[in-house]
Amino acid sequence: MNITIEGITEPAILRYFTTLNAGDFTNTAALFTEDGLMYPPLESAVMGRNAIASYLFQEAQDIKAEPHQGIIENSADQKIQIQVTGKAHTSWCSVNVLWLFILNPQQEILEARIKLLASPQDLISLRPPNKEYTITPFNN
Repeated sequence: MNITIEGITEPAILRYFTTLNAGDFTNTAALFTEDGLMYPPLESAVMGRNAIASYLFQEAQDIKAEPHQGIIENSADQKIQIQVTGKAHTSWCSVNVLWLFILNPQQEILEARIKLLASPQDLISLRPPNKEYTITPFNN
């Protein structure tokens, strides 16, 4: 199934969501540069195609992305920044999401940041029932 996103025609971004939703994580990771970065929500950065593919195979099996609309901005250093808003669905919840992509001039993904647009209380309820979490106090 092909994805359409209002305001976005960038092929790499459309392929990102198409391959992600198809569970074709090897091809999702191939859209990144060799040392590309993915910043998943609530987790540390994942660097490199192989690590991104492994992360997606482990963590994204149950996720379906539903991008709605996006904005493309060109920067002075010839990079392209793309913001996409939409929803992510799992078997236990749906949440509003902001995806922020930075592409190089060759249309490869340098960075993908995935931000959940939810309150802390909402985020607590989004935890998968079978995953353990520890709370670390934040000190300034």
